[in-house]
Amino acid sequence: MKKIYILLFLQVISVSNAQLKTIVGKTAYPFWINVPVVEDKTEKLPILVFLHGKSLSGTDINKVKRYGVIKAIEKGRKIKAIVVAPQLASGPWNADKILELIEYIQKEYTTDTSRVYVCGMSLGGYGTLEIAGKHPDKITAAVAICGGGNEKDACNLAKLPLWIQHGDNDKAVPISESQKIVKAIKKCDKNADVTFTTIPGGTHGSVESLFHTDALYNWLFEHVKK
Repeated sequence: MKKIYILLFLQVISVSNAQLKTIVGKTAYPFWINVPVVEDKTEKLPILVFLHGKSLSGTDINKVKRYGVIKAIEKGRKIKAIVVAPQLASGPWNADKILELIEYIQKEYTTDTSRVYVCGMSLGGYGTLEIAGKHPDKITAAVAICGGGNEKDACNLAKLPLWIQHGDNDKAVPISESQKIVKAIKKCDKNADVTFTTIPGGTHGSVESLFHTDALYNWLFEHVKK
């Protein structure tokens, strides 16, 4: 009985430190939020938004924990940023609703407006380039994985650092979707800060492993909006 009590106590402490919770009804999208524990309560924290793919859409917000940044946090990854993971009920991601969410976080928490990052996978990869393409002035840098983008947004996308990644064995969303938007961005500005990475043998699902690597977060957080 004592062992069980200690185990439960440790679990409570772990959850308390993580501060992972859901917020519903405050913005168009319900969302998970993880606020890191910092010693200096006045410290301005960056924001990292994670956009999920179509398979996690719906009204059960627990689905959003199945893969991506929230899953990485639950597996022990420490991210010194306010991580926000909204859930889409159906259809495509809406750039204005994502911006509403970001502005809500900026209003309610102490954040660094020069460090706002977005990453997403599959439908969330499209959503990432949607918000970056429509509101490039609000986003610092973005990572889009196994998705694509609207070529009409290419010149706006050229205004911020982007890392676009895609597996070459993706049967759900062909790699050509990412190649097209990269080509359009480079056509608009040949010096655009866009990096395209092909993942050899990468399938639509296997590239989820990228959210469990230091490289993704290190690349994002090294950028600061001027």
